[in-house]
Amino acid sequence: MTRFRFRLETLLKLRQSERNALRERLADALVARRVLDERRRQWIDELGAMREQARGAGQPGSVNVDTLLASHRYHLMLEAQGRVLDQQEEQIEAEIDRRRAALAEGDKQVRVLEKLRERQHAAHQQGELRAEQKLLDEVAQRGGILKEQRS
Repeated sequence: MTRFRFRLETLLKLRQSERNALRERLADALVARRVLDERRRQWIDELGAMREQARGAGQPGSVNVDTLLASHRYHLMLEAQGRVLDQQEEQIEAEIDRRRAALAEGDKQVRVLEKLRERQHAAHQQGELRAEQKLLDEVAQRGGILKEQRS
């Protein structure tokens, strides 16, 4: 029997390598989203703490104007940070979607080549079985001819 050799094996390995790289890129984007989610949680905590501090400073009695102004500036800075986080989240989600689509395409290309290899391997095995059967038939036919000649 001859050994099966898939002629596009190099291309298949290349596509598998590309797919693995796409998986890593998607994983990196997902890590970036988790980091951004953690930054969002920290931002929410800071905003809550700042609001609590502002409520405390706004109690009846003597009011420190400098503290109120500093609190207001801090609040404006936190709002700006929130907008930046919103933009970053949109960008990361768009990038994750692009990377998922690229990975899906990479998976599809690999599956196509793997199915082709499977079909060619099955055809090769079928051909080998036919050749083996033909050989057995010839041996059986020769054996029958030799029997007839001896009789």
